[in-house]
Amino acid sequence: MLTDVHQHIWPPAFVELLRSRTAPPRLDGWTLHLTGEPPYAVDPADHDIAARTRLAASDGLDLALVSLSSPLGIEHLPPGEAAPLLTAFHDGALDLPAPFGVWASCCLTAPDPDAVAHELSRGCVGLQLPACALLDAAGWAHCAPLLDVLTRHDKPLFVHPGAAPPAGGTPKWWPALVPYVQQLHASWFAFRAFGRARHPGLRVCFAALAGLAPLHGERLAARGGGRGEIDFDVFYETSSYGTRAVDALVRAVGIDVVVSGSDRPYASPVLPDLGADAAVHALRTANPARLLHGRAPAVLRAGRSKERSHS
Repeated sequence: MLTDVHQHIWPPAFVELLRSRTAPPRLDGWTLHLTGEPPYAVDPADHDIAARTRLAASDGLDLALVSLSSPLGIEHLPPGEAAPLLTAFHDGALDLPAPFGVWASCCLTAPDPDAVAHELSRGCVGLQLPACALLDAAGWAHCAPLLDVLTRHDKPLFVHPGAAPPAGGTPKWWPALVPYVQQLHASWFAFRAFGRARHPGLRVCFAALAGLAPLHGERLAARGGGRGEIDFDVFYETSSYGTRAVDALVRAVGIDVVVSGSDRPYASPVLPDLGADAAVHALRTANPARLLHGRAPAVLRAGRSKERSHS
């Protein structure tokens, strides 16, 4: 099953709610206003469901997972503001035609494990959380009840960049290249330091190769953080990166934990040239299946405890 684990579509009711808002996040026509980013002209075709369905078919996808765009900051709104937006997103996304599936989202100002369980029971494949909510021990502790729900339901977590802080005088690409990457980098190390022990069975996928955090394994070892052992339940999604970055990450963590994602409509799919059809199959089929369903190859199951024992 060819899978893209990272796409975004705004259902019509969700778009209308964004247009009804007077404070960020809000839409003025098709111009998006966020607190930490310059106004962004949204292409209506990006959220045209029929057009996106045709595009997914032309990409040959059997499954394309859509999620709330965490840089909107909806998860951090007061519950009364977040709830209708989350409902509109979930209802509309779960009603999308094949090949689309859905990552759930939730309000983090008043986390509700029952709400997450409800969306999982409706068919969401797992939960997306913004990386900016998971930067340290306090962040992982705050979200722990939500992650316990994922463990009970045997569903994965998808860590996506969150809202960027205001930064005046910076170029348009600044949020994607600086705060987004910093958030992913910090959340990956915080999971290693604080999250994994609390959630030993949780499968986690970090967007955008976790900001390339695993490439700092040599520095981690030099500073007393232990060896960069491979955790076969931590996955790395490829959006916005190409062959050089993916190849470097594969050298650090292995091919079995890298999954294909595009971040459509904000980026186009990039299929890295790793020199073998088996690598393409791993990124687009085998590894996403293990992320979503926990089906580990026998050789990984046999070696998992040994790998994790090295620190």
